[in-house]
Amino acid sequence: MTNCSYDELYLPLAQRVMGDMYDYAVNTLSMDLKEYQHFFIVSGMARQFEIGNPTYVAGKNGCEVAREVVEECTDLQLDTEDVMYVEKSAEYWIGWSLAFYQWKSCHSYKKINMAIPIEEIYGMYDTLHEADVSLFADIMDEKISNFEKTPMLRRLRTYAGLSQKMLADRSGVALRQIQLFEQGQRDIRKTRGQTLLQLSRALGCSMEELVN
Repeated sequence: MTNCSYDELYLPLAQRVMGDMYDYAVNTLSMDLKEYQHFFIVSGMARQFEIGNPTYVAGKNGCEVAREVVEECTDLQLDTEDVMYVEKSAEYWIGWSLAFYQWKSCHSYKKINMAIPIEEIYGMYDTLHEADVSLFADIMDEKISNFEKTPMLRRLRTYAGLSQKMLADRSGVALRQIQLFEQGQRDIRKTRGQTLLQLSRALGCSMEELVN
């Protein structure tokens, strides 16, 4: 493990904080897991864990981090007390395992979530929660590898929860053109800038992401 996101010294702390964060967000704050995952990424908090910011991976507990994420993304001002359960939930396992995998792989949490939605990881709990975390990492690597073979437009469209027809309607780009891009029969990198702009606005991404 020579290509990790931050010093291994912080890894157990990051795993514990993220485990408590997901557990608290879902089981105390009653957040929807998928919605909370979206907040975690768009709030910028995911980036702080990716770089191993000591303020978050060691300086705060998971409850504090969860409240900060929710308050950053909503109008809620939370005064719920810290609750860290002795019995570890599926949500705790998700955070604990994701922290390990992101550290090991150096993939961003956004990319991981695009490739393997959080609800799919939840579905792994019964099978993997008693196994060594390296098995989880191996499975995630395989899923990431398959994801990376998928055209970027299809990845972003799927992540946005849109069908090809919905993307065509939202962007104003012809459905057939979208199909050709996703089938690899037309190179999206060589299309007009206006088309890229329309697609990027409809998907909520940058034009650079589309041609990556």
